[in-house]
Amino acid sequence: MSVKQASMLTKQVIRDGLSYILRGGLRIKNGHLPIEQHDIPHDFIGVCVASNANPATDDYIVQQLQALGIKRVRLDMTYGDLTRDNTRFLRRLIAEKLAITLHLLQPFDAAKNMHLKTEQAIWRQFLSEVLDVFGSQIQAIEIGNTINRKRWAGYTLDGFLHAWAIAHTEIKVHGVTLIGPNIQDFEPFYNISLLKTFRNLHQLPDIHSDNLFSERTTEPERFDHRIFKYQWARIFKYNLIKKARLLQKIGRDFGIKDSVSSAAFWAIYRIQRLLPDGLQKQADYAARYFLLLAASGSLTHVNWGALICQREGLITDALTEADYPDLERVAYYKNTDGALENYQHHPSFSAVKTVANLIQGTRYIAPITTANGLEIHHFAQNGLHIHAAWTINGKTALLSDIYSTETLQTAKVLHRDGDTFTQHPNLITESPIYLIWNNGAPTIVNAQLAKDVAIHAHVADLQYFAFKDVDWQGLVLAKNTADAQLLMHKLHPINLIAPNKDSALRHARNAIWAVPDPRNISATHEAAKELTIKQPVKMYPHKAFLDRFKPSKAKRSWNGAMELMRRGIATAHPVAYFEKIGDTTLKQNFYLCEFVQADANIGQIFAAYAKGEFDFLGLKPESVYTQLAIYCHAMHNRGIHFRDLSGGNILVNIDHNKQLSFSLIDTARIHSYNHGIAVNLRIADLTRACHKLHWAGRIRFMQIYLGLSGMQFTWQHRLQFQLYDFKVSLKRTIGRKGIKRLMKRIKGNT
Repeated sequence: MSVKQASMLTKQVIRDGLSYILRGGLRIKNGHLPIEQHDIPHDFIGVCVASNANPATDDYIVQQLQALGIKRVRLDMTYGDLTRDNTRFLRRLIAEKLAITLHLLQPFDAAKNMHLKTEQAIWRQFLSEVLDVFGSQIQAIEIGNTINRKRWAGYTLDGFLHAWAIAHTEIKVHGVTLIGPNIQDFEPFYNISLLKTFRNLHQLPDIHSDNLFSERTTEPERFDHRIFKYQWARIFKYNLIKKARLLQKIGRDFGIKDSVSSAAFWAIYRIQRLLPDGLQKQADYAARYFLLLAASGSLTHVNWGALICQREGLITDALTEADYPDLERVAYYKNTDGALENYQHHPSFSAVKTVANLIQGTRYIAPITTANGLEIHHFAQNGLHIHAAWTINGKTALLSDIYSTETLQTAKVLHRDGDTFTQHPNLITESPIYLIWNNGAPTIVNAQLAKDVAIHAHVADLQYFAFKDVDWQGLVLAKNTADAQLLMHKLHPINLIAPNKDSALRHARNAIWAVPDPRNISATHEAAKELTIKQPVKMYPHKAFLDRFKPSKAKRSWNGAMELMRRGIATAHPVAYFEKIGDTTLKQNFYLCEFVQADANIGQIFAAYAKGEFDFLGLKPESVYTQLAIYCHAMHNRGIHFRDLSGGNILVNIDHNKQLSFSLIDTARIHSYNHGIAVNLRIADLTRACHKLHWAGRIRFMQIYLGLSGMQFTWQHRLQFQLYDFKVSLKRTIGRKGIKRLMKRIKGNT
């Protein structure tokens, strides 16, 4: 049998999928928007569970389910489990009167050989034994395990159809609800073709199942770029809600009323490829995932993946990535690992608990706003009105812009994790909050994102405070209200006056100067911690025209720093930005950040190497090239195109072991992406960083940098460096800098 014949994606699957699509099967008007006015089931949220040889683990899991407020579980069983720990655990779940879906699956080798009569007989015997013992005590049986992932499930299409036919017969004889076929992710060709085949064979499941992941689009709200690439994603609008609604539609078109998502999660290590706050982001995504699917009105229940697992669970087993089983837990959650005493809640545990307690059993009223970066969804129950509110990553909205003062004063506001805010937050961020009223539905003033503002939602021990005063607006990042008010008072923008050139740290297009931090004034002025202030003071005519269509320079500096912080890239810590409303000069704006002490910058180090100093500050070139390459590679992989990565903007501190730490300044030009950036953009950054370095050093640095991605330094890359050198030389001869030098020479000769 050829590889193509053995694949699940057969010609028949493709034909069935294309035929359905061309007949308009995936057409659904405003499919990316939720369905209004529908009830959320009381057991909408479930979780996949497993135990181990220790009976105390059974007790622990039951306690955690009770704490979560979850009454629905999914348990994997395979050959031999009737005489192992799984049966003991299943009996305990039954005793707790939980709604149990028993996920029955074959070992990989058995699935691979389902064309054999002997394997078919073993499978039939297993099903019969399980159903005889537990068929009357469970809610449903699910058949199929990520079957469109052959490397996990093992099935060929024919083999799976044999397994399904046997299971359908046995399960129907016992009168048990059948769920299937458990497609992985959103790949509707498989759903369409299999359901069509099942209908023709009179073998349809009672409930249609899919593992509806959003992990590879990073955020639950994102339009899926994997379907039609980034440039088409916003046109076709395949977000999580549209996928759920389409899966429901596909099921109903083939005669199945209900659909479910059997398992989905965010693996912490995958999140951390882009964002360092993996635990917090998993919690954000978990809450947002369940809220969106509840709003979709398309699924009868939705399960989180493994309850206990260090990689993806709501609870960690405290093991390492190396301890993860060879087979993905989404395909087979065999057992929990690690020692019971080491189990600890991930933040996602509290996030899911809060969603379950607030949303299950409510009525979904309508979206206040959705699919535009700001999500506010209205749920109601027994006179209570609940708004679940959040933004996509890095964005924000001011609560005071959306709700009236009176409306906010009568609201109870809960954190993502269920805690009540003692003082209402100023902002809606990527970490969901819940606003609750018991005196009627709230009035919305203006539901939209704060314009062109980025924030880092998970800055430890700090909060954001909106600044509005007569003609000025901005944001302040501070520890508490007292510190924020002190900053707003002492460093109010009307009091900020740029010093002359001799007193400034820099004075060209921007004035940059240092002031004492009013929060840290000590006995002597010299001991005070300093803040750096940046204000644009000179605007060339073409820049003045172009910048009218951009955020203020202060806001751009703030946004760039926030995008770096979100991705774990060190920068001067932002404190505030202020901008004058309606300013036509484009100069009445200020960016404040903490002053960064540095031993040197990369420009100084590279200039020294270019002069033949190969031990500058005790730093050997190879060590500097390697450490900087790793740093820049991580920055680019996390979606940052710096666009002004000159050597002077890369500050360096050196520890006693000659290990370097880097910090980036001058962040106003940054472009950020939700994925690693293209090679040409990376090279554009690095040509600036290496401008003062000699060619031998450039080549070695680029060999290290590109080698991290398995690439080589080619003549095309060299050409980009040469073009940048040429561009700089033009600026120095016929550009602004060249003209300035010429005028100085003329003046000197007169």
